[in-house]
Amino acid sequence: MSRAHAENVIKNIIREIVQECAVRGQVVSDTLVAFMVKAVVLDPRNGFNVDRTLTKQDVQKLEELCLDKLMEKCSPSLDTIKMQVYFDINYTSRREFLEEIQRVVDSRLSPVSRDITDSRVKTREELDALYRKIITYIVLRSGMGSPTDDNTLQEATAALQSVFPPTELGTFMVLLKKEKEKQLNELTMIVTGIRIFNKASRKRGEETDLRELMPDVLNGSLPVISNSIEKELSASQSLAWKYTAVLEKLTDSDHQPEELDVSSVLLKQALYNIRQHEVFLKMLLADACLCAKHVEFLQTELSSQMKLLKETVQSKTAVPTANVFPLFKALSDVWSGLRDEAELLSILNNIKLSLQPLLTSQANIFSEAYLDDLLEASEVKTDEQRLTESSDECIIQAEMKTQEWLLPEATTSFNDLLLQYNGVCGYTLVNRDGLLLPGNPHIGVMRHKEKLYAFSSKEAALKFASRPDDFIAEMQPGESLLVKPITKCESSTQTDLHPVETNIVKSYEWNEWELRRKAIRLANLRTKVTHSAQTDLSHMRRENITQTWLPKDAACQSKRDGESNMPRPQVYLAGLRGQRDGHMVKTNLTRSVDE
Repeated sequence: MSRAHAENVIKNIIREIVQECAVRGQVVSDTLVAFMVKAVVLDPRNGFNVDRTLTKQDVQKLEELCLDKLMEKCSPSLDTIKMQVYFDINYTSRREFLEEIQRVVDSRLSPVSRDITDSRVKTREELDALYRKIITYIVLRSGMGSPTDDNTLQEATAALQSVFPPTELGTFMVLLKKEKEKQLNELTMIVTGIRIFNKASRKRGEETDLRELMPDVLNGSLPVISNSIEKELSASQSLAWKYTAVLEKLTDSDHQPEELDVSSVLLKQALYNIRQHEVFLKMLLADACLCAKHVEFLQTELSSQMKLLKETVQSKTAVPTANVFPLFKALSDVWSGLRDEAELLSILNNIKLSLQPLLTSQANIFSEAYLDDLLEASEVKTDEQRLTESSDECIIQAEMKTQEWLLPEATTSFNDLLLQYNGVCGYTLVNRDGLLLPGNPHIGVMRHKEKLYAFSSKEAALKFASRPDDFIAEMQPGESLLVKPITKCESSTQTDLHPVETNIVKSYEWNEWELRRKAIRLANLRTKVTHSAQTDLSHMRRENITQTWLPKDAACQSKRDGESNMPRPQVYLAGLRGQRDGHMVKTNLTRSVDE
């Protein structure tokens, strides 16, 4: 069976199981069904051979087994699988969480931004409406108040008018779309910084409380969420220690086989469920603590930026924009960082709340009173107590030459080692029928086939090291039931373009068609001959060279320019009046040209 055909078969199986669950009134996701199909196929008790093509009967059997497991009521095992699937889908690294928060904000505000940048206003009313849209966008983007609150709008309008009066809209409208978006974001940062500064400057002569400048949701959520995660983690750990003590008692060799009833299977499923919940809560608590550290750093940065801004502005009536605008932007960046931390805390809290319903099955089956009855007078040990009891035991390297051991005093970053089975003792897991006991790395960490294993005691370590492959083979079918750490990390790889310059082949050609053209050209040259001929006229001719004088610069001058002035005509007439019979005398007074 080809890979593509096998994938199509699995997709059809998943789709049919999802549809059948819906018919039976159970809504399941494709991811959960895919996880269940994989678990059923890999379980050797079900008799599936992964190297053989599934027949029609195999497909029908697989669907029935998956449906039976998915339709189980009050099943800790099913809750554990649902918990793993949910956490794997919804949890990611801190960096990806923050990027997703930013993508959500951009997606929510993109219609408002597009409405502003694509608008074509013509009248005064349309200009006023556009200016109000810009104010709304700034308020929404900053997260400081609601655009429906009059006080918020007044504050934002006053701050915007001080840096971008409505008369500047004409210049804004002629910009390109990208330039409009850039200016819109800059205006948002400047206005946000101005509003934060104004909020801090209301109390003259008094020290501003940083909590008043932080987002309201952050002031209330940071301590509450961290404390709630710690409290829930403590409860899960206490319950896990009780389950472990009960299972230790039931799997003890002093007990007779008839004392082990079906409840031991459910107890193990309940233990896996609560241990998985503990692992996830530890990851959420680590993220919440990291948020607290970032908030503390941002608070310090907010205080320093506010102090610098006050020193720059002081009581001046006018400050150059080149000096004050970068400070407003820096203040806005700190505010955005605090708002992102608040949103991240909210996401972590939602994940924690979504995990709680996946503990109900084990809680309904085994109440606190029932567990106490099973324990009787047995001691309930914490994980710390177990590690303390085995802290004196240590592997001696010289006595165990068949395996490689990593010891705390001889290994760098010993506490950061990635242990198999999330640090659970592999020997106890196999030898005591699935009991989860935390391994103590300070006893010694065994390296086997590039994997690291920790153990709960020196005796367990020595027995596991005597035949590690047998123990590992026994654990592989049930690996899907173990708690999963969901390990994720940020990584990057960079490769030089040409690591060794001397090995660069200048004639290398990656294009296949270019190689074909070169091959055809070479093949054609094999049948070609270069010919030459000489005629009688060209026989014994020599090369001739002729040299000429370059033209020199020369100039000539023509005769000079001249000009002449004609005399002004003047004629005098006498005898025109005073005499009736007199004669008129004409006298020419024009001067001669020659004069």
